[in-house]
Amino acid sequence: MARGRPRSFDRDTALQRAMEIFWAKGYEAAQLSELMAAIGINPPSFYAAFGSKETLYREALELYLSTAGSASMKALAETGNVRDAVKAMLLASLDTALSSPSSGGCLVSLGLVNCQQQHAPLRDHMRELRRHTARLIAQRLERGVADGELAADTDSERLAVYFATIILGISLQAQDGAERGELLGIVETAMKALNTPADN
Repeated sequence: MARGRPRSFDRDTALQRAMEIFWAKGYEAAQLSELMAAIGINPPSFYAAFGSKETLYREALELYLSTAGSASMKALAETGNVRDAVKAMLLASLDTALSSPSSGGCLVSLGLVNCQQQHAPLRDHMRELRRHTARLIAQRLERGVADGELAADTDSERLAVYFATIILGISLQAQDGAERGELLGIVETAMKALNTPADN
């Protein structure tokens, strides 16, 4: 009789554990043996369940984006005026960065920045996710301009890239051991970039 995955194998739990390892270490530093040990399955079972490390990473990334990684964009979309929305987004990013295993920052920001050539498709996927974040920020800023909450001459696209860069910077600082107070200072400084009609 062929041996299948052990009865104790739970795919949701496996993805959660894999996500935590990738979040803490990044894609390339996370060893396949470490992932299998955390999940609790052997190589044949691993390949039967996920096919490859890259497939597991993509699934773990989707889990991240639907859970911890969704907080900042949810805050951006659901908070009232544009200034509060942007600040809520940055604070949510800060909380996510500090809550990660080993303070690894944001999985999307730092999970795969530099990689070997064979992982280029995965790198490009991560890059597109970061660009998507900037587009969502730009859309929210444009709405703020239309609603009169931001100055009419606001460059939404440039400002969106700026705030997306701040999110990345928060992740890097968290990874380097920055404390909450330091990161809050970054948020407060970044918020000065928003120019309301009253500021003119």
